[in-house]
Amino acid sequence: MLRQHASPSSLGPGDKIGEGDSELVLNILPSDLAEIAFENMRKEVAWNVMYHRGGEVPRLVAVEGEVVADGSFPIYRHPADESPALHPFSPTVSLIREHVQKVLKHPVNHVLIQHYRSGADYISEHSDKTIDVVRGSRVVNVSLGAQRIMTLRLKRDGMDGREKGTPRPSQKIPLPHNSMFVLGLETNAKWLHAINHNKRPLHLKSPEEQFMNGERISLTFRHIGTFLTADESQIYGQGAKGKTRETAQPVVKGTEEATKLLEAFGKENQQSDFDWEAVYGEGSDVLHFTPRQ
Repeated sequence: MLRQHASPSSLGPGDKIGEGDSELVLNILPSDLAEIAFENMRKEVAWNVMYHRGGEVPRLVAVEGEVVADGSFPIYRHPADESPALHPFSPTVSLIREHVQKVLKHPVNHVLIQHYRSGADYISEHSDKTIDVVRGSRVVNVSLGAQRIMTLRLKRDGMDGREKGTPRPSQKIPLPHNSMFVLGLETNAKWLHAINHNKRPLHLKSPEEQFMNGERISLTFRHIGTFLTADESQIYGQGAKGKTRETAQPVVKGTEEATKLLEAFGKENQQSDFDWEAVYGEGSDVLHFTPRQ
């Protein structure tokens, strides 16, 4: 007989989210910016289709970041066939970044922007990949447009010692328009997070879910410590083998090194006690995992 359990209740500001190092901040942007940001970004941002394992991911993406004086720029690596091209921060995203940094109290130099075009667009559960994320920093996600629900679920290996058949603890965090979810690295280590699809007809959804005709734009800001040179031929920094600009190494595309890094990403998804130094400490010079023709 299947064990019955109640669905998780919704959490918000002031609640213990994940390991307690994560939080939801409402009204992150002043109202005048929040009112125009969605439509501005729709026009200003260079949207792309992204591919993973040869298939199109169910959302549009864009990458922006801080380009330093010599043309180098931050790179955030995660499982995708190719990393989308990075563009300098666009005007509206620059304004949003300023408000994020004030609340976060540390810099962010990279943003992955995702356009969920309807409730059918989603991102499956995962842990953020931290090879390139500056140690000790936090990852933040700003939501604009329709409210979607982020789910957290304890990693399977975190169930050790619990009664067999006990469901894995999970949490639901509604992300309303003009909110910021702060993901602590302890929560990222022990919980998986996702934005599940919501295919209910629009007219059956709440006003918050119907906002902007059901479309949502999310901006995931990170403090990145790995960089590509201006011509994208060399890589250096925290997540690379050459840790400084002077010791930058040639970028690796595909090959066995790519397989090794993908395996490391898999370990970070599965292991609550993931050993960053052992797995990532040496660094990797891989950029694209499956370069498209």
